[in-house]
Amino acid sequence: MSTTTFSLHAHSTRSAMGAAAARSAAAILRTAVSERGSARMIAAAAPSQHDVYAALTAEPDVPWERVTILHMDEYMGLDAHAPQRFSNWLRSNLVDAVKPADFHPMRTELGAAAATAEYAALLDEGPIDLVCLGIGVNGHIAFNDPPAADLGDPLRIRAVRLDLASRVQQVDDECFDTLDAVPTDALTLTIPTLMKSAHLVCAVPDSRKADAVRALVEEPVSADWPCTVLRRHPHCEIHIDPDAASLLDNVSATFVPELR
Repeated sequence: MSTTTFSLHAHSTRSAMGAAAARSAAAILRTAVSERGSARMIAAAAPSQHDVYAALTAEPDVPWERVTILHMDEYMGLDAHAPQRFSNWLRSNLVDAVKPADFHPMRTELGAAAATAEYAALLDEGPIDLVCLGIGVNGHIAFNDPPAADLGDPLRIRAVRLDLASRVQQVDDECFDTLDAVPTDALTLTIPTLMKSAHLVCAVPDSRKADAVRALVEEPVSADWPCTVLRRHPHCEIHIDPDAASLLDNVSATFVPELR
């Protein structure tokens, strides 16, 4: 039986949360490049990650010229130039600032079958050193929504129909003006794909995420709260701000919630 270490870090402000997550992410990338000559990361695209990426772009001595960036989900049906596309959001908030060795957008305009095949091949080109991610209001990671999320999904990436809560969140995040404007379908990396990465750095701000953070800590690992699977990763950091921590009775700096 091996111990799974899961670290939870509560910060005094949202900006402090972002800075701490960015320091960890930068250190992971530096180490990977030092040891292997290159690094590969998967980056979430969401307003919740804005503080992380703002701090990450300011981190010194990150060898971005040796880092390849992939992302974790993308809408189907949006124009390739639509600002709501996650690949375009990442360009504006991270990629254009750091100028990595490569950035691979999901080309959903090819259709689901061709786009998933292309991205699965890109994922298979090498190990993933780092995933920077968040958690949705319904506990999703990427677009693996409850209760349909498959913790043991055999695929690397798949087409999904979005849960209503995920679509409403996009409006609440001011990414779309109305619910009708939010696409109903997307591509997402699966939970096993994310969990195969060497390190996870998860930043979760906002009172709307407080119940998901509570579930992450307290609920059994299941598809009812997909985020609970993060407790099984051997190197997972969760960074939260005071609003996201508001439903936790006690927040310890580091704890081991389960064995497996």
